Amino acid sequence: MRSAVPRLVCSSALLCTLVIVGGAQERAARSSPDPRVGLKPGLRNAGQAARNMELVSSMPKPEGFFDPKTPAGQPTPPERDPKEVEKEEEAEREAAARGEKPPERPNSGGSGLSYANSDLAFRGNHLFMGNFHGFNAYNIENARRPRQVASVVCPGGQGDVSVHGNLLFMSVEQTRGRLDCGTQGVQEPVSAERFRGIRIFDISDINKPKQVAAVQTCRGSHTHTLVPDVDDQGNLYVYGSGTSSVRSAEELAGCSGLDPKEDPNTALFSIDVIQVPLASPEKARIVSRPRIFADPESGAISGLWQGGDHGPGTQKSRVTNQCHDITVFPEVGLAAGACSGNGILLDISDPENPVRLDHVVDKNFAYWHSATFNNDGTKVVFTDEWGGGTRPRCRATDPPTWGANAIFDVVDRKLQFGGYYKLPAPQTEQENCVAHNGSIIPVPGRDIMVQGWYQGGISVFDFTDSAKPVEIAYFDRGPLDAKQLITGGYWSAYWYNGHVYGAEIARGIDVFRLTPSEYLTRNEIDAAVQVRAEEFNAQQQPRVEWPATPVVARAYLDQLTRSKAISAERAAAVKTSLDRADGLRTGEERGATAVLDQLDSLAAQLETDAGAANGRDAARLRALATTLKGRTARLRSADR
Repeated sequence: MRSAVPRLVCSSALLCTLVIVGGAQERAARSSPDPRVGLKPGLRNAGQAARNMELVSSMPKPEGFFDPKTPAGQPTPPERDPKEVEKEEEAEREAAARGEKPPERPNSGGSGLSYANSDLAFRGNHLFMGNFHGFNAYNIENARRPRQVASVVCPGGQGDVSVHGNLLFMSVEQTRGRLDCGTQGVQEPVSAERFRGIRIFDISDINKPKQVAAVQTCRGSHTHTLVPDVDDQGNLYVYGSGTSSVRSAEELAGCSGLDPKEDPNTALFSIDVIQVPLASPEKARIVSRPRIFADPESGAISGLWQGGDHGPGTQKSRVTNQCHDITVFPEVGLAAGACSGNGILLDISDPENPVRLDHVVDKNFAYWHSATFNNDGTKVVFTDEWGGGTRPRCRATDPPTWGANAIFDVVDRKLQFGGYYKLPAPQTEQENCVAHNGSIIPVPGRDIMVQGWYQGGISVFDFTDSAKPVEIAYFDRGPLDAKQLITGGYWSAYWYNGHVYGAEIARGIDVFRLTPSEYLTRNEIDAAVQVRAEEFNAQQQPRVEWPATPVVARAYLDQLTRSKAISAERAAAVKTSLDRADGLRTGEERGATAVLDQLDSLAAQLETDAGAANGRDAARLRALATTLKGRTARLRSADR
């Protein structure tokens, strides 16, 4: 009962923030003209608006991954009565209990999304684009001229992909998915040909991916998360998150969609943990189904949000019996789960048996969708996919804290609410828009995220201050159609090795670069560019370590100058010494010792300054001192 008190306080704080922070953001969006408002509609010739980022290149969808008759996609059906949706969901549960095949839900990958692009993954110089119809691979060595190298037709939706070494993992959830990747679907309610779960491809030959395993699961896989085990290099773990109906036990033994009161072994209220032996991926199998939503006191597996609203004027959210996304941060042993009616924090020190540490609710969230940590694991950005991603939820009349991000600080392994962020530019009725997938941009000393908002475009925002996030860059296009809503826009936007890549549902892939502004200096951008990754998966975050280079030092110096946390004299001295050190290559040059001694002296002074500073500025002063010392140490070692 003691844990209920802070959650109630948190809920009260959320409502208070809705009035103060949300109201301010809504007023700002309405009172100031925004170039994103009123853009020309179109598939290939839509109007564009950009600030502090520029489009570098675009890649349209390849043939076979769009319908030539309706290349933009088919119109999204009108929004239905919530009561009808509830009846449909109940009918699905009853059908599953009877062992019958439930019908596909509208917009769950039928005609409207059959060829939709979904999520991205990266390995080396290659990008992998998931699609409800399969996946495509591109060589991005030259970001201005990407080229396609492979195309795999394998329908089943939603086709999210991840990579680990020479293996590619793909989520399959729909009942049309087949073991053989056939396009004919499966009509029978029970069939040995149906596949719903995690596919594994060998991409040793990037031009010819080959399916080597297919792990069947009861609810299929809407998304998945790769979880390396630091104590077991021979195995990789995959967290499978299924959000669809439960299949019949006749088709897959052990599956049950019954309520926990009727069947304690129900496939609901759990995730799938799959063990993949890296030397023999064909032996991948489910090794546990942890009950991460259980009540620790009663043992009831349905221990979190029971569904419904939070009172008058609040959102209605589903019962928490599933996770949509789980993002892991192995270096800190944590995972953040966006799980229907709750945001949760997990201990993943034992990947096979994750343990819930905390959970939160939010009166303004309809569906907890995804989660992103900051670089040191002290914050989590949760998203609310109000409207399911296919509805216009960024209109001027929509609440600024509905369909938004909620930023939480992680304090003593507990979640504490900080603030909200929502796209500040109002969108039209013809543009599906809500918070969706994004990633951290590795600018040292700051928390910055780039994020896709479907047809709301791409937004880059700074959440270094959790309570006061601010947009610092954006890109947007006009709606796909002037008169009707067609689901499209950016499924996701991710930073990878110096560029932002946007997965456009209907159009293809866009590549961007950031440009300097009053919000982000050239040094800060260049410092982020120096961070190089061998792989990137959206739901697997590594800790970023910045090299002790002059540009990283100058990035910290820019930030300290911006926040007025360093004196003009000290800043000038650091800049002068860095400029002098730029001329050194071996540390043996004439006068090199004096230059390096001066840098070491400045580093000591900065550490003293940090002792008198607070918060983020103190951390930046220490980081600048460490970077200077690392720079001198490298040059001194070079002359030995």
